[in-house]
Amino acid sequence: MNEQNPSADAGSIDYIAIEESSRFRTLKRTQRSFIFPLAAFFLIWYFAYVLLAAFAHDFMAQRVWGDITVGLLFGLGQFVTTFAITMWYVSFANRRLDPIATEIREELEKAQVQS
Repeated sequence: MNEQNPSADAGSIDYIAIEESSRFRTLKRTQRSFIFPLAAFFLIWYFAYVLLAAFAHDFMAQRVWGDITVGLLFGLGQFVTTFAITMWYVSFANRRLDPIATEIREELEKAQVQS
């Protein structure tokens, strides 16, 4: 039985120790340093759109070209930013997060086979 984690029997993986490891903490910190600022940006952008739609009717109704209004462009911009953020995160995860996660997983699999 593991002294640090009494629930970890011989041959099982000590997930608490993995979560407390420096590599796993680095992985979480790297992910959060990307996600939190981007989430804050998107929420500000989203609420700005909602507030403008609710309180700035004249501004949002301004025609830009033909029947295209500022409000329509902002609304379509919500979709564009959602897809852009998603693609950016996938690229970031592939480059920065997945290699670390793969190393951790491979070590766990190797430890599982050896025990």
